[in-house]
Amino acid sequence: MSSLAEQLNEKLKANSPDVYEMLSTLGREIYFPKEGILSQSAEASSHAKKYNATIGIATENGGPMHLSVIQDTLSAYQPKDLYPYAPPAGKPELRSLWREKMLKENPSLQGKATSQPIVTNALTHGLSIVADLFVDEGDAVIYPDKNWENYELTFGIRRHAEIINYPLFTEEMTFNSEGLRQALLSRKSQGKAIVVLNFPNNPTGYTPGVKEGEEIVAAIHEAAEAGIRVVVVTDDAYFGLFFEDSLHESLFGKLANLHPRILPIKIDGATKEEYVWGFRVGFLTYALDDAEALAALEQKTLGIIRATISSGAHPSQTFVLEALKSPQFEAQKEEKYAVMKGRANKVKALLDSGKYSGVWEYYPFNSGYFMCLKLKTVKAEALRQHLLHEYGVGTIALGDHDLRIAFSCIAEENLEELYDLIYQGVLDLQKA
Repeated sequence: MSSLAEQLNEKLKANSPDVYEMLSTLGREIYFPKEGILSQSAEASSHAKKYNATIGIATENGGPMHLSVIQDTLSAYQPKDLYPYAPPAGKPELRSLWREKMLKENPSLQGKATSQPIVTNALTHGLSIVADLFVDEGDAVIYPDKNWENYELTFGIRRHAEIINYPLFTEEMTFNSEGLRQALLSRKSQGKAIVVLNFPNNPTGYTPGVKEGEEIVAAIHEAAEAGIRVVVVTDDAYFGLFFEDSLHESLFGKLANLHPRILPIKIDGATKEEYVWGFRVGFLTYALDDAEALAALEQKTLGIIRATISSGAHPSQTFVLEALKSPQFEAQKEEKYAVMKGRANKVKALLDSGKYSGVWEYYPFNSGYFMCLKLKTVKAEALRQHLLHEYGVGTIALGDHDLRIAFSCIAEENLEELYDLIYQGVLDLQKA
C-alpha cells in the first residue's frame, strides 16, 4: 500500500475510526498523489515565471491555444475559463458558491461541519465514487423497492453489493420508515450498511413530510446506536422541486454530525436543479465533525476522480458558475419552477377528477419530474408497448403493474390528452 494512502488511513483512524472502518478495500488503498504531474504543475504555476513546460495543454499568445470555430460560438467566455483542465476537485469559486447555495436552501445545515462540495461528472459519477470508496463485495446497500435502476448497476454490478430493498410505501401510503429500520437492524451482525435516500423519489415523485423525515433520521440513529456503521447517501437529484406540503430541504442537514457511526454524503448538482442535463455538473459533500478526517476523505475522493476521469469538464463548470452569479438566476429558476408545479398540479387534478376510475390508482407524488400509475387490470409492459405502437406515446413500465410518466416533459395543455390516451390504451387491452 502507498505510504500516502497509509497516512490518510492513519488520520482517519485517529480522528474518525468509524469512518475508517466504513471504507472499502479500494477506499483504503486510494490516495491523491502529492508528488506527480499535478503537484509539480501546481508548483510550477506559482514559481515558473519564465517558461512553464509542465502541463499537458498547448498555449499561444499567453493563453490556451484554441480554434476560432469553437471560440467564436463561446465569445462571452474567456479562453482561460474553457480550455485548460479544471482542478480535480472542480473550480474553487464554483465549489464555494454551491456551498453557499446549499446552506441557504438547507437551514438545518447551519453550524454543521461539512466538506467543501467536490465537483463530479453529474450525480451518477458521485454515486460511483461513493460505491468505490465504501462498498466491498457483500456489503449491504439499502434502498426502497421503487428506485432508479442505475443503483443496481452502480452498487450491485460494479461493486457486488448485497442489495436490500424494502417497500417504499406503507399501506397508508406514507414513507415506510419501519421498513428502512428493519433493513438496517438486519445488518447488526455485519456492523455496516450503506443507505440511499432519494427524494424527490425517482420513479414516484414522492418526498416525505416532516414527521416521516424525523422517523427516517430516528431509524438511522437507532442503527448507529446499535453498533452499525451507516453510510447515508442523500441522492438529491431533483432537489428544490417540492410542490406540496413535504420536506423542503435535504435530510443531509438533519443527519450531519448526528452520530460518529453515521457518515452522511450529499449527492446533488445542477443537472436537474438548473435544467442543464447535458452539462454533467454534480457535487459530492461529506458531513463529518472532524477537520482532519474530512481532509483525508477529500484526498481519497480526489484519488478516485484522478484515477477515473482525472477532472470534470471545464466549460460546463464555467457555464454553471456564471449562471449562479447572475442577478437573473433566482427569478428565472422561479419561472421554471412555476411551470413544473403547474404540470404536477394539472396531473393531480386529472387523476382526481374521476374520469379514469376503475383502471388505475396512483402512488403519492408531490415533487420532482415523475409520477407512477398502479395499473389494476392490465400489465405495465403490455400497456407500454400498446401505447407506443398504437398511439405514439412513450412511458416507462416498472414491474408488472407500475407505469412511470414524466410530466416534466409534457406541456400543461397537453397533459389531459396524454392521460386520455393512456386510459384508452388500458380500455383497448381490456377488450382484447
